[in-house]
Amino acid sequence: MSTVEQILNQAHQRARENNIAYAGLLTPQEAYLLVEQHTEAVLVDVRSRAELELVGRVPFATHIEWAFYPGMVANPDFAQQLQAQIDKNSTVIFMCRTGGRSHNAALLAQQLGYAKAFNMIEGFEGEANALKQRTLINGWKHAGLPWTN
Repeated sequence: MSTVEQILNQAHQRARENNIAYAGLLTPQEAYLLVEQHTEAVLVDVRSRAELELVGRVPFATHIEWAFYPGMVANPDFAQQLQAQIDKNSTVIFMCRTGGRSHNAALLAQQLGYAKAFNMIEGFEGEANALKQRTLINGWKHAGLPWTN
């Protein structure tokens, strides 16, 4: 079994264990390996433009805002933008700061007919520690995966 198959099987298993309707749950490391090794895989960053500018971005990710800063007002065109930019046959991995908005994006994508919609758990920054600091416990940045300012 290839690494891609192993990653996808593990992600599907996590989805079943957590009663998730979409295809699966990926760690940041798994998401990176899929994008690197699986030609159909695309990473969609759903964070706000302000987050990208202030915290950093993944250079090869497609960006579609789930909500707008300030106020985190929902993007009413998210579904339309997703369908215009991402083929429904793609393996789509959604990423946000911690995994919450990307969960919602993956759920919506699944409802729109994206059979291979995944959520990247932990997100770009990961969970906060006791001092409410991020990137110290888990997440894309903590894992040392590619990102830029």
